[in-house]
Amino acid sequence: MLIRLSIRDIVLIDRLDIDFAAGLSVLTGETGAGKSILLDSFALALGARGDAGLVRQGAEQGQVTAAFDVPPGHPARAILKANDIPAEDDLILRRVQFADGRTRAFLNDQPVAVQVLRGVGGALVEIHGQHADRALVDTATHRRLLDAYGGLETEAAEVARLWSLRREAEQLLARHRAEVERAQREADWLRHAAKELSELAPEPGEETTLAERRAGMMQAEKVAEDLREAQSAVSGSGSPVPALAAAVRRLERRHAQAPSLIEPAVKALDAALTALDEAGHLIDRALAAAAFDPHVLERIEERLFALRAAGRKYNAPVDQLAALSERYAADLALLDAGAARLAALEKEAAVAIERYAKAAAALSAHRREVAATLDKAVNAELRPLKLDQAVFSTAIKTAPDSPGPDGIDRVEFWVRTNPGTQPGPLMKVASGGELARFMLALKVVIADRGSAPSLVFDEIDTGVGGAVADAIGARLARLARRVQVLAVTHAPQVAARADHHYLITKDALPPPYPPSLAGPGREGVIATRIAELAPDLRREEIARMLAGAEITFEARAAAERLIRAAAG
Repeated sequence: MLIRLSIRDIVLIDRLDIDFAAGLSVLTGETGAGKSILLDSFALALGARGDAGLVRQGAEQGQVTAAFDVPPGHPARAILKANDIPAEDDLILRRVQFADGRTRAFLNDQPVAVQVLRGVGGALVEIHGQHADRALVDTATHRRLLDAYGGLETEAAEVARLWSLRREAEQLLARHRAEVERAQREADWLRHAAKELSELAPEPGEETTLAERRAGMMQAEKVAEDLREAQSAVSGSGSPVPALAAAVRRLERRHAQAPSLIEPAVKALDAALTALDEAGHLIDRALAAAAFDPHVLERIEERLFALRAAGRKYNAPVDQLAALSERYAADLALLDAGAARLAALEKEAAVAIERYAKAAAALSAHRREVAATLDKAVNAELRPLKLDQAVFSTAIKTAPDSPGPDGIDRVEFWVRTNPGTQPGPLMKVASGGELARFMLALKVVIADRGSAPSLVFDEIDTGVGGAVADAIGARLARLARRVQVLAVTHAPQVAARADHHYLITKDALPPPYPPSLAGPGREGVIATRIAELAPDLRREEIARMLAGAEITFEARAAAERLIRAAAG
């Protein structure tokens, strides 16, 4: 429930802090005191559309903060959890309205989108009044309210689960059928392609490996030619080794005649012969390493040609041919086994459809039973609310051909306001005052099973008095035993039944003025004030509501009688 509302710099409100409690709280005051401003501020905190005109003149921004005490399992906490917002204690909704029209929204001091704030606000508070934009009677919620009233939530959740299973089965069947049909259209070509790729047996990375081997062999062939030329020069027929060896022998025979001249030359020639011999060995070794089988190179080139031709034929990179071969093989397997699998999936989908249809039909029947009980209960509340000629009914349109997660029913609340007229949707047929009273009757019946924890009724007693106003007050009090109720009212009969009575006034601010209002010519600035009334002041306010500007002894006595009657 709402426990505190704080407002800063909104229209005539400079600073307000209001604590609320359980039960029925009424807000009264003279016309123009600021009751509508208070509700507009509250709606802003709940996610209503912002408006730069809400900011108090001279202020850069206005701000509204609403704090709620919410039980652990309430849907509002689920919204916070889905948005990663901590929610261990109270829930605090805050909205900042800037003078340039911008707004910012916060949940537990975490910035959020206005849509998230509106979702939480809608789960916490319902505002009902004489205007459709405040009635919050979206027809999409009527089915949910009917299910809540009849205790059908578990059954409805099971229908939603079966719908999900049905959709999954149908989607799986549709995908498999499409795959089988595609495979059947391409069957001949697919078999040829699968056979050709299977025989080719491409491997991932094979092209790169073969290309590198081929390049290496081709380079080795060019090097081998140069090595053979070098081998011929060193150890072939044109080798200088025999001539050098003969020269060494001749010089050695002359060594004794001139050793100092011959010995250095002989050593140098020996070194040259040794180097030539080593070079010959190294060249032979290099030739052996560069040697390859030309047939191997030919086979590599043939393989590369085949792989690249297949890549062009199937419009795929060579490295992806192996995956393509596997896919074609899988498609063939699907084609071969598709008929059996398709039949199995069709059976599973049929079972899912039948289970959903059976559950949805049962839920629809239960909804009609609950609707009859709901209609009877709501209609019993209408006569005391001066709607004795009206009839409330729950219109259920069942469309088995248009199933959904909520079943096969479209639920809408209808009314007939006068005998002889045609019933129609609640929002279209009822006038402003009638709509508010219809909503009150509906809420009295379903409050503990399909309602937000806080309900606000904005002047739903306008245009009625006496017994009707007393009936409205009695029903608001009954409603307040199950949920928190805040009512803006002009009816003393309603105010007399309040557990908490707040008076809204419009007074001149005493100096010093707030910074946004300070300055020359600002004397006598008006601001809205609110205060909870003690018992004696409450009697005085109800007397004013009865008598008008001049409160008489008779008015005070009448106010006292109303309070005592309400308490009794």
